[in-house]
Amino acid sequence: MKSLKVVFLGTPEFAKTSLEAVHQSHHEVVGVVTVADKASGRGQKINQSPVKVFAVENNLPVFQPEKLRNPEFLEELRKLNADVFIVVAFRMMPKVLFEMPKMGTFNLHASLLPDYRGAAPINYAVINGEEKTGATTFFINEKIDEGNILLQEEIPVLEDENAGHLHDRLMEMGSKLVVKTLNGLAENSITERPQPHVEHPKNAYKIFKEDTRIDWTKTSKEVHQFILGMSPYPAAFTTLKINEEDKGLKIFGGKFEILNHGKTVGSLEISKSEFKIYTQDGIYYPIELQLEGKKRMNIKDFLNGFRSFEEIKMA
Repeated sequence: MKSLKVVFLGTPEFAKTSLEAVHQSHHEVVGVVTVADKASGRGQKINQSPVKVFAVENNLPVFQPEKLRNPEFLEELRKLNADVFIVVAFRMMPKVLFEMPKMGTFNLHASLLPDYRGAAPINYAVINGEEKTGATTFFINEKIDEGNILLQEEIPVLEDENAGHLHDRLMEMGSKLVVKTLNGLAENSITERPQPHVEHPKNAYKIFKEDTRIDWTKTSKEVHQFILGMSPYPAAFTTLKINEEDKGLKIFGGKFEILNHGKTVGSLEISKSEFKIYTQDGIYYPIELQLEGKKRMNIKDFLNGFRSFEEIKMA
């Protein structure tokens, strides 16, 4: 089988797994493009992306341009004479970059396109209670996640599966799909096809802090799926009032029951043995949670941390 020369563009762990799979295949990674190192945390420690760490460990040439249109950077990439660029969890690319390789640039996206275009496809698949999702490789064009499909593979979303667990399964499946796509391009055995036209495709917009607040007026099932879809990151939250002070409470998982309760929706009942929040049609029981300023813990340890519950209410 023909070996292709590849430039890989990506940043997080999700991308690193695909880079590793390509590097272990018979194709040749001639360059890796990732985000610039940045200082973070209390000690302002310099952090390198998982993609860079892998590239350095495996002696792959690394490029970290501040601007993707930088003429020197573009010239360096041109000199690599790559057959194809692969993009996994990177950033918007200018046309001058994605049109550079002779075979084009393809992207791995963690959804069954055209549904869930955007930054958070895994979160929204869980939030919306999808029974299946998957991954798609497609040629990049000037529109976000709208290029011609190369390959697509689906997997079931498991019951009570959170976004983190689904992310890890899609990361493994997606890395194999990337290599399969490369092999197909090398053998000229893939027929690219336009994405099917869907009147109202489901969206996966970027999630901001204000999007992570739990709406207790929804059904118990919707609340449960929302919390799973935000877990472990960015994490769904609500606000408690403790001794007249508002404190954010992240909830990572729980269970629910459906019943007619006649209580105020969004109200709270808390004791040494249980923590109940009333929804539109039942009760939600947090099991794993994190109070602002505290570490993440299970419900038993959380309840043991309070002497009295009289001063705790929903804000």
